[in-house]
Amino acid sequence: MRLSPATVRRRLPVVLGGICVIVLVGGCSGDTDALPTGAAQAVAPSVRDGYTSDAANDLQNDYETVIRDVLPSVVQIQTGDALGSGVVYDSRGHIVTNAHVIDQTRSFEVTVATGEQPLTARLVASYPEQDLAVIKLDQVPAGLRPAVFGDSGKVAVGQIVLAMGSPLGLSSSVTQGIVSGIGRTVSESAENGGTGATIGNMVQTSAAINPGNSGGALVNLDSEVIGIPTLAATDPDLGGGTAPGIGFAIPASMVRTVADQIIATGKVTDSGRAALDITARTVLDDNYQPSGVAIVEVVKGGAADEAGLRAGDIITKIGSHEITTITSLAEALASEQPGDQVVVSYLRNGEPGTARVTLGEI
Repeated sequence: MRLSPATVRRRLPVVLGGICVIVLVGGCSGDTDALPTGAAQAVAPSVRDGYTSDAANDLQNDYETVIRDVLPSVVQIQTGDALGSGVVYDSRGHIVTNAHVIDQTRSFEVTVATGEQPLTARLVASYPEQDLAVIKLDQVPAGLRPAVFGDSGKVAVGQIVLAMGSPLGLSSSVTQGIVSGIGRTVSESAENGGTGATIGNMVQTSAAINPGNSGGALVNLDSEVIGIPTLAATDPDLGGGTAPGIGFAIPASMVRTVADQIIATGKVTDSGRAALDITARTVLDDNYQPSGVAIVEVVKGGAADEAGLRAGDIITKIGSHEITTITSLAEALASEQPGDQVVVSYLRNGEPGTARVTLGEI
């Protein structure tokens, strides 16, 4: 989420309270006759409280270490009248952020942890299809610290994470939560500067993601960036306001895939995103409800063409995924990889059919 400054805009041990504390005088038989009345109760809390305190201190120390390690790699990006966040990607001054943070801007002011004065930066390239972009500092300051990006395959539900960025214009802010889910497919709005992208394999987190957090860092307790916070869920019952505790981050693997290509060639040539190689549109049924996706054009020699699909066919399923709109089609494909085979169900002149398609690449 972009932000207008005018609107300002390791594991915690399980505590087994007092179990076996009477081993100090008589083992774990449960026989407390040798103890004065109330002694077991008096001993247990002191041991328990000390253990809990040590565990809490260890966890707090972990938090502080991660913040010291990573926060200097998180920057604030100003694009005209809007603010967002970014992560230092390498020692040459490349910074990765969200495409919707930079929007149509080509030059920026970047505030880094090693200096109070903003530095100028320019756009290298934007890849709206994955809502990622890379910018580069015009001059690299001494002490610029690149972040360490983790292994997306090791991200698991329940892991403690910290979100770092500039929410509501408050630079170098940190929130905490857990990984709430993995492998989520999320479609962004195309309104208010959004890219309208459908992004697969996102990390869901309970760490607060507020306007200005976009492009920052979602970090594990090993001081590794495991994702780029990108958006928060919205709740129609809240008038479209964000749903507390439901945020999403682009996984580190995709960030590296996109950023490495942009830095090397200035563009993304291997997206890792599956495609049917068609132009299509949503179609409505007799009740004016979305009911499928009609193929308008197939790319000659592309995935759909090779499988025998034609212009005019109406796609109704990809594997087990019901397809009613262009968005649902994009979401189904987002969970697949180029080269995967899927069964496409369709209607041709009202008659049902299926085709086995080897997916292409965007």
